[in-house]
Amino acid sequence: MGQGLVPYLCCADAAAAIDFYTGVFGATEVQRWAGDDGRIGHAELALAGEPLYLADEHPEIGVRSPRSIGGTAVSLVLIVPDADAVVAAAVTAGAVVERPVKVEDDGSRGGWLVDPFGHRWRVESPG
Repeated sequence: MGQGLVPYLCCADAAAAIDFYTGVFGATEVQRWAGDDGRIGHAELALAGEPLYLADEHPEIGVRSPRSIGGTAVSLVLIVPDADAVVAAAVTAGAVVERPVKVEDDGSRGGWLVDPFGHRWRVESPG
């Protein structure tokens, strides 16, 4: 691998998060490693052609999810062909809309949601 930036999410119930990201956002699971205790230590998804890493909580080494820390300071932006459809599917799968989908000043159409694992996403379609 050359240079790049890969988001690495900690999720309470990483297996459910993988199901959400593959089912709602169209990600593809590339690999998954679980420990003897059943927790996912590392998983890699391909989302919109880019890698997304995630793991279960491992508080014994300081890896905690937004649920455990009471929110997140990071937002992710996902660009899709149909923001309305993806946001609707996300809500059906348990996400909460923070700001409804609308046309922005730059002509893009998108909205903000928090997924069931506490991660904030802007889902948008180009204008």
